[in-house]
Amino acid sequence: MDVKFGTTLIVIFSVMWLMRVNAIDPCASQPDNSDLNVIPIYSKCSPFKPPKADTWDNRIINMASKDPVRVKYLSTLVSQKTVSTAPIASGQAFNIGNYVVRVKLGTPGQLLFMVLDTSTDEAFVPCSGCTGCSDTTFSPKASTSYGPLDCSVPQCGQVRGLSCPATGTGACSFNQSYAGSSFSATLVQDALRLATDVIPYYSFGCVNAITGASVPAQGLLGLGRGPLSLLSQSGSNYSGIFSYCLPSFKSYYFSGSLKLGPVGQPKSIRTTPLLRSPHRPSLYYVNFTGISVGRVLVPFPSEYLGFNPNTGSGTIIDSGTVITRFVEPVYNAVREEFRKQVGGTTFTSIGAFDTCFVKTYETLAPPITLHFEGLDLKLPLENSLIHSSAGSLACLAMAAAPDNVNSVLNVIANFQQQNLRILFDIVNNKVGIAREVCN
Repeated sequence: MDVKFGTTLIVIFSVMWLMRVNAIDPCASQPDNSDLNVIPIYSKCSPFKPPKADTWDNRIINMASKDPVRVKYLSTLVSQKTVSTAPIASGQAFNIGNYVVRVKLGTPGQLLFMVLDTSTDEAFVPCSGCTGCSDTTFSPKASTSYGPLDCSVPQCGQVRGLSCPATGTGACSFNQSYAGSSFSATLVQDALRLATDVIPYYSFGCVNAITGASVPAQGLLGLGRGPLSLLSQSGSNYSGIFSYCLPSFKSYYFSGSLKLGPVGQPKSIRTTPLLRSPHRPSLYYVNFTGISVGRVLVPFPSEYLGFNPNTGSGTIIDSGTVITRFVEPVYNAVREEFRKQVGGTTFTSIGAFDTCFVKTYETLAPPITLHFEGLDLKLPLENSLIHSSAGSLACLAMAAAPDNVNSVLNVIANFQQQNLRILFDIVNNKVGIAREVCN
């Protein structure tokens, strides 16, 4: 037999055999050592079926019609700035009613859970050797980027409670009080890491002694409006904008978030003007105009809510206060209207809460609406009622301002802010509020 003729026959028979095999199972899987099959999504061997019977040309046209959306998405991946988001959790693991944010301080970064405080500028952390501090402290010796600051630097003059020598120079030391406790610290600098962002020369207080039990165990991160606040020290990085969503106190997890900068903020959000008091420049004042209980706008003289920059009277939004506090005449009026609408039961007191009732009457509890200039915030029931540990009582989660504090200041506190996105825009002087589930 001619060699060429024999080769031809072999090829023909091979092709015929392959055709026969494919006729039996054209979509059979290949051996494990073969290349992976790549097929069109709506091909014969694909498990996906086209939406309707149509020609292949029309299918291509229909599929291509989705390309503009895809290309737009790809372009956002190229141009999009990174969203700076730090996780927030309730402080129940630390037995505190504040919220904590996860940060890293120093180089290499040392993990700390610092309390988020919108009414304080200076940050402070317990440092190694601190008297009266918790077991978790920051170690300056372990950081290669750490540096002390002396009395000659501008930052030192911005600290409250400053203690510097009358002549010459020395360490920038200061003493401050916090929530009934006090501490002494030295102003220092180091790298602060929030999510993927690094502020390389962040000034903060290195605490060396604490008296009392109210100072946050792993420090405090100040988000006020003063020169030593996080926003001021970050320069133009965040454009004077940040927001947070506080999860429920019931959550142990870091399900809340602190978003820094304009990227990733809500596109549509209701806002109210942000006001400033020269005597209390760090506080976030808003124009609070009234309170409704159910459908009743509670009457009281406007001067109890009005903003007065000279005296500091007015209303602030604060992340560090647990329950909303109104000046006594305002709270008393709200409480009486609330009790009236619940009706038919006996009211008792538990701690700061003086309007507690049997939980079975909870269905009668009227909603509470906070009225701001340009913005009405109707509180969900879980933001206006708190339950006893036994669960048998429900209490109005508000109270009058304590007798021993400034009687002209109303505080919208963190319990009423849970599961809301609170946006602060310092450049454009506005505060935004939007619904957001962050549990």
